[in-house]
Amino acid sequence: MTASRLLARKSIETLQRQNRDNGMRKVLGPLQLTLLGIGCIVGAGIYVMIGPAAASYAGPGVMISFLIAGAACSLTALCYAELASAVPTAGSSYAYCYAAMGEVYAWTLGWLLMLEYGLAGSLLAVGFAGYLTSLLGDFGIHLPTAISVSWLQSSVANGHISFHRSGGFNLVAAGALVCIAAVLVAGVSKAAWVNTLLVAIKIAVLASFVAIGVGAVDVQHWVPLIPPNEGGFTYGWQGVLRASSILFFAYLGFETVSTAAGETANPQRAMPIGILGALGVSTLIYIVVAAVLTGIVPFRELGVPDPIAVAVDRIGHPGFAVLIKVGALAGLSSVLLVNGYGHSRICYAMSLDGLLPTAFARLSTRFRTPWIGCILVCGISAVLAALFPLSILGDFVSIGTALAFIIVALSLMWLRTTRPDIPRPFRVPLGGFRIGRIWVGYIPTAAIVLCVAMVLPIALDIADSARHGNVLPAAILGGYACLGVLIYAFFGMKSARLVREAASEDGQGIPESA
Repeated sequence: MTASRLLARKSIETLQRQNRDNGMRKVLGPLQLTLLGIGCIVGAGIYVMIGPAAASYAGPGVMISFLIAGAACSLTALCYAELASAVPTAGSSYAYCYAAMGEVYAWTLGWLLMLEYGLAGSLLAVGFAGYLTSLLGDFGIHLPTAISVSWLQSSVANGHISFHRSGGFNLVAAGALVCIAAVLVAGVSKAAWVNTLLVAIKIAVLASFVAIGVGAVDVQHWVPLIPPNEGGFTYGWQGVLRASSILFFAYLGFETVSTAAGETANPQRAMPIGILGALGVSTLIYIVVAAVLTGIVPFRELGVPDPIAVAVDRIGHPGFAVLIKVGALAGLSSVLLVNGYGHSRICYAMSLDGLLPTAFARLSTRFRTPWIGCILVCGISAVLAALFPLSILGDFVSIGTALAFIIVALSLMWLRTTRPDIPRPFRVPLGGFRIGRIWVGYIPTAAIVLCVAMVLPIALDIADSARHGNVLPAAILGGYACLGVLIYAFFGMKSARLVREAASEDGQGIPESA
C-alpha cells in the first residue's frame, strides 16, 4: 500500500461530468434549496434538543449556546458555499474531499457523515415519538412505554451521565422512519413538495407559539442567565459551551442542501443562496424560540423529548397546545425527510466510487431515486432510534458533524492551493495568505478553530464518563471507528481500485494522483 494509492484523487472534471450525467431529475432551484435547508435545520434543535441542553447544561444561557453554535456553522457554511459553487455534485463534502485530499480522507469523511446522518435520523425519530405520544395523550390515547421509550435511558447527576435499561423499544420512532423511507423512494420532486408543505406548517406554528407565548414569559426565569456551575459541565460557562456542542448538529441542514446538487438545475448559482439563506433564517428562529421557551418554563423542567409541548401545556390553552404539537410533528417530519434525503445521497455518491456496495447507487426505474439506499439508511436509523436515548445520539451526531466540517474547511484550502484555476462563482470573503505554496484562508481557519471548540467539550465529557466507569459512549465511538477501518481495508480499497481501473480503460474519469 503506497501513499499515492491512499491519496489518489478524483478530478474536478470527473465530478462535474458525473453531476451532469447522473440520471437524476434536475428540478430544484434556490427557493426550494433554501426551504430544504430550513426544513432540516429548524427541527431537532427547537423541538427536541433545546430542552435537554437547557435542563442539563446551559439553563437560560442556551440562547448564548445557539449563538456560539450558529457562529461556528456560519463560517463553515461559507466554505460549503464556495465548494458547492465550484464542484456541484451529489456527494457534497465527501466529494469535495475526494477531489482535494484523496481517497482515504474521502472515506474517513464519508464514514463520519454516515454516523452524522444516521444518528441524526434516529434522534429526530425519538423526538417525533415524544411529541406524538404527548399529542395522543391529549385525546385520551396513552401509548405503552414498551413501544414508545428507547431501550436505553440516561440521566445526569453531579455532572455525570449514567445509563439504565427501560425494558421497552421505541417502535413509534422506528415507524416514523419507515414512513420517511416510503416518501424518499417516491422521488425528489414529491419529497420537495411534501417538505415545502411541512416547512410552511411548522414556521406558522412556531410564529404562533412566539406570538402567544411571549405574553406568558416570566423574566425571572432568565435570572441568572448563566446558572452557577454545579460540577463538570452542569451549568456555568462550561455548561453553555457543552450545550452549544450538542446543539451544533442542529444546523446540519445547510450541509444537506449541498447534497442536492445532483438534482439542482443551476447549482453554481442556487447552492450558495440555498446554504446561506437557510442558515441565516434558521439561526434567527432558534434564538427567538429559545428565549420564549426558557421564559415560560423553568429550565430544570425542560429535560424531556418534547420541551415545546411542556411549554404550551404551561400556557393553559388546550386547543393551542394541540396545534403546537401538530406543528412540532410537522417540523420533525420535515427534518426527518431532508436528513434521510441527504444520507441516501451521500451513500449514493460513495457507492458510485466503489467505497460502498453498488446497491446504494441503484436507481428505481420508475422514480429515478436510489431506492435501496433510502430504505437501508432509514432502516438503520430506525433500529438505533428504538435502542438509544437522546443524550448519546446528540453527542455522537455533533462529533461527526464537527469533524466533517473541519475536513471541509481543509478541503477548501487545499483546492485553492492545488486548483486555483477552476471557476468559483462564490468565494469565501476576507481572503487569506500563503505559507509557501499553501493557501491559508482566514474564514476556513476560524471555522476549524470553532469546530474544535464545539467537539472538545463532548470529547472531555466522554473521557470523564469513561474514567468514572461509564465506558459505553467511548466504546461505541471506538467500535465505529474500527468498523470503518475494516470496511475500507477489506472492501472499499479493492472495490475502488476496480472502479478506477475500469475508468482508465475507457479513458474517462482517470483520477489525479496526490
